[in-house]
Amino acid sequence: GGVHHLGGVDLIVSPKMPKDKDKEKEEKERREREEKERKAREKQAAKEAKEREKQEAKEAKERDKAAAAAAKEREKEAKEREKAEKAGKVPDPAPKPLEKSNSAKDLNAFSRRSVHKKEPEKTGPASSSPQKLEAPPVALEAYQKAHLGAPSIRKEHRGSSRFRENKAPPLEKLPTLTSAKPADRHELVLKKLKQCSNVYNFEDVTADVKSKEIKRLALDELIAFLKSDASRGIGTEPVHEEMCAMFSANVFRVLSPPSVINGADFDPEEDEPVLEPSWPHLQSVYDLFCVFMEHAEFQPAIGRKYIDANFASRLLELFESEDPRERDMLKSVLHRIYGKIIPLRAHIRRAINHIFHKFVFEPPGRHNGIAELLEILGSVINGFALPLKEEHKVFLVKVLLPLHKAKGLALFHPQLCYCVVQFLEKDALLCNVVIHTLFHMWPRTHSPKEVMFLNELEEIINTVPPSELAKVHIDFFQRLARCVSSQHFQVAERSLYYFNNEVVAKAIQEFSPDVYPLLFNALSRNLRVHWNRNINALLLSALKTMMELNQTMFDQCSQRLKAEMAQSKAKQQQRDQRWKALESIALKNPASAAVPIPRVTVPALPLTRDPMDDTVFDMKALTLEQPDPRTKNARMRRKSFLPQDQDVQQALMAHTPHGLNPSANGSD
Repeated sequence: GGVHHLGGVDLIVSPKMPKDKDKEKEEKERREREEKERKAREKQAAKEAKEREKQEAKEAKERDKAAAAAAKEREKEAKEREKAEKAGKVPDPAPKPLEKSNSAKDLNAFSRRSVHKKEPEKTGPASSSPQKLEAPPVALEAYQKAHLGAPSIRKEHRGSSRFRENKAPPLEKLPTLTSAKPADRHELVLKKLKQCSNVYNFEDVTADVKSKEIKRLALDELIAFLKSDASRGIGTEPVHEEMCAMFSANVFRVLSPPSVINGADFDPEEDEPVLEPSWPHLQSVYDLFCVFMEHAEFQPAIGRKYIDANFASRLLELFESEDPRERDMLKSVLHRIYGKIIPLRAHIRRAINHIFHKFVFEPPGRHNGIAELLEILGSVINGFALPLKEEHKVFLVKVLLPLHKAKGLALFHPQLCYCVVQFLEKDALLCNVVIHTLFHMWPRTHSPKEVMFLNELEEIINTVPPSELAKVHIDFFQRLARCVSSQHFQVAERSLYYFNNEVVAKAIQEFSPDVYPLLFNALSRNLRVHWNRNINALLLSALKTMMELNQTMFDQCSQRLKAEMAQSKAKQQQRDQRWKALESIALKNPASAAVPIPRVTVPALPLTRDPMDDTVFDMKALTLEQPDPRTKNARMRRKSFLPQDQDVQQALMAHTPHGLNPSANGSD
């Protein structure tokens, strides 16, 4: 304490008061007491958890014991029933409590009454049927765990399809086909196919583990059996029927709603596909069906009874699956059906047409299997007989070409381009319709799509004969000139690569009177204003190619362009003189002193070259741009060199560090 002087001001500081020792002691005791209580609570909670675990383990052991007793009782009853049947006497069932009953039907009925509580319990005279008795929950749980597997828990959907709730019975392992006698193999194949018709929930990995494994082994065994020589004699109608029934039971299902909402595009590089949880079994089912259809004893006459129009339509609906592995297998199956079952071909084509029309003209305009369907159509179109039927030409014009307007074209454009080229290889007279339809649908603001159209157009030009190209050469080179003039570097680059194509070079040389004025003006105009150096180099290369193809037409176009530029320059000078004359007249007016004339300076756009420079069009001396000498020893690459003030540049060079000053060492 005391008086302190701070900046001419007296500060009185009082001495610190000592802490109250009693309060500090009470606070310490309170904290210790709270800590002891917390530890006691934790200890009690751990003890209760341990007791709870013991109780749960004890209950689980009791349930297992009850399940084992129920299983023994069922085996005992089955043996007694077999003995009675052999002796010719069937004993009447005695009434038993439900916990010792082994009837799945009774337990399912009890489960529905106890869970849903929709049906009131029936009252009436006492009956020997165990359905009338009440079962304790322990017996129901024990039975489900022992015979029906763990209870299935419906989780949030994570697959490409919804699981169909059914009551598939547990499977029992059958003898192998290799160990069975040849006379018994046919019947054993039918039994295994019936086993494989059972569908299980793969979203719950703990449910029906044993049955799933038995089914998987049966599928693999059937595939290996059909590929071996021992599978002779299976081309019977029961096998065809059971195979199609097994395939329908496993594959045909309700697909989940799409994971991408509002018709958004699926990006294969960014988005993860939604996979099917039951794919380990589905893949084997698809493989088995494909192997069966490729088998030497597969009979299309019998197969068409079960592989009908409804079968094909349901198969096409599955192309909406988001799992790319399943769509690839569906493509293989549909291709085999199209090749084997000839009466279904027209129906399959009509169904695919309907899918494409719905995809193009109806919202939300999204389908996962367009690329796979187009791949199938590519092989179908390749097998069309000549001359093409009218329905096939209508299919090209009304179905395939409108797909260019669809959203997400990048996902299936290579397959679509292949189908269009296949049509032109079959009938080159369709070139005029195809090219004009593409020009009608040509994108105007979507540059990546425009690049795709340029790729397809080059494929078409390489396919059609020169006689058909002569009919559309004006429209083709007009479109090419527009693309060359594009400021988007990818569009300009892709269109300039056309000049390296032999077909395009021959067309330029053949139709030079019509083509040179279009291309020369577009190339020279874009050379003066384009911002990309690589595009400028490609433009110079294209002009050189045109000069080599036809020197006379090139000189004529160059002279014509020089005259147009001189005329434009003269008009600009006349316009400037008129404005200066108007300004001088305005300044002579006495009232102009009170009203200041604004002078607006419009900044000029940075051009690669002066648009009025005549030396640009001295085409005989065309060379690619040489690197600027100022970058010889620079360590930083610059795309362009902006004008700089000399004084500023000298000042910067004077203050440059020694290691980066080109004049200091003379080299890097």
